[in-house]
Amino acid sequence: MEEIQSEKTGKLAIFNIGTLVSGDLETGLLDADSLICEDGIITSLGTRLDVSGADVVVDAKNTTVIPGLIDSHCHIVLGDYTPRQKQVDFLDSYVHGGITSVVTAGEGVHAPGRPHDPVVAKALAIVALKCFENFHPNGMKINGGSVMLEPGLTEKDFAEMANVGVRYAKYGFGGYPEPRDGEPEVRRAQEYGLCVMAHSGGSSVPGSSPINHEVLLYLNVDVCGHINGGTTSLDDNGVTRVITESEMALQIVQAGNLRSALYILKTARLHNVLHRVCIGSDTPTGTGVMPLAIIKTICELSSLGDMRPESAIALATGNNSRVFGLNTGTIATGKPADLVICDTPLGSAAKDALSAISRGDIPGISGIVIDGHLQVRRSRNTPLAARLASFEGLTC
Repeated sequence: MEEIQSEKTGKLAIFNIGTLVSGDLETGLLDADSLICEDGIITSLGTRLDVSGADVVVDAKNTTVIPGLIDSHCHIVLGDYTPRQKQVDFLDSYVHGGITSVVTAGEGVHAPGRPHDPVVAKALAIVALKCFENFHPNGMKINGGSVMLEPGLTEKDFAEMANVGVRYAKYGFGGYPEPRDGEPEVRRAQEYGLCVMAHSGGSSVPGSSPINHEVLLYLNVDVCGHINGGTTSLDDNGVTRVITESEMALQIVQAGNLRSALYILKTARLHNVLHRVCIGSDTPTGTGVMPLAIIKTICELSSLGDMRPESAIALATGNNSRVFGLNTGTIATGKPADLVICDTPLGSAAKDALSAISRGDIPGISGIVIDGHLQVRRSRNTPLAARLASFEGLTC
């Protein structure tokens, strides 16, 4: 494992790419073996591009490049510390799992001593948003600032939050006597452009209530959080009804029920709504801190769910990007250069990263790029890659 502490490079190029994964569910793989990024943005994709003028040149050694993974359900609070597990630097470690961006699941969920107070809910969302705009552990992009919906939040409150940039809201942990009671706040949040995620399934923390499919359909939120359980899943009938009777995004998480995850994938495919499926970790929680949560879920869905590996990757990249309104998650010109260089792990029967994923083996990561800057090479968390990318032009 080696972390790179040099300044952001102006121009980075990667050549000799064996397989380039787009992150887009429809496109799948890209017909290119090299890419160039300048000032953090991908400027060229093609075959045998001239990379001689780049500040940093990466030889991928015929391995695989995928978009940086997005964790769409991460329980950040403030800083790189999780009160639930009392661990520091967990986000730094998640980067070593190929996760280059996370989306908040509501800072208030695990904030110690959080009262059910609309003033506190608004203040915490704004503070988290502004702090995480300036805090990037190991280069990670943290999409923070999710207001916990509480009774008493007014139209003025939502207008103020939207005006300063709050984009997300979380439902299911507020001070509502009954789960249906929060419908007015859900509507107000949506009216002001906030993406509303609801808890689903059984109770996950003391004081919260189970939320079944009937409540979800009544609330009509934007994202059905951890539909496969966090940790207790909706039943199969409830899953089917959410899929067929709503347009909610269907979030599958590592901290949930694997059997349910496979049922959701099968049902979404049957109804031609794979574009609604996205992936998160739902960590840190009681399940723990899991740096490999997203890549592990990708491997499970591909190997057990009969899904092409590049499609499983798209659920955690391009799909997450679209559902949560992000600018990253796909490899294309004009997009941020958030990239993971990986290969089959040493000792695997697979010949490359995608075939490793399809048989359930976690790929080895030999390079992680965020905004065109090489943040990590030789991940400390994945198995060792059979072939390691090489780098020229690094200053340290």
